[in-house]
Amino acid sequence: MKTYHVKKGDKVIVNAGKWKGEEATIAVVLTAKDRVVLELANVTAKKRENFGKKTVKKSSANPNGGLIERSVSVHVSNVNPVKEEQKAKDLT
Repeated sequence: MKTYHVKKGDKVIVNAGKWKGEEATIAVVLTAKDRVVLELANVTAKKRENFGKKTVKKSSANPNGGLIERSVSVHVSNVNPVKEEQKAKDLT
């Protein structure tokens, strides 16, 4: 079984990719794909408009097609845990 430096429920900071610099909580760890699903807390306004949206084609389940909302996932190496010391500094 694989082990990671983060686990479900941990507060993390995304250090690479589209969500770089955002603070999030891990909702699910996908061990088969080495990814984590994130719940972003405070998304900046620029990133909020496209947060977790995906364009889909017409289908019987979605007859008009368009945008659907989905969870945001990133590779496990692109997140770092937030340390308690860092949280305390941010609060003061």
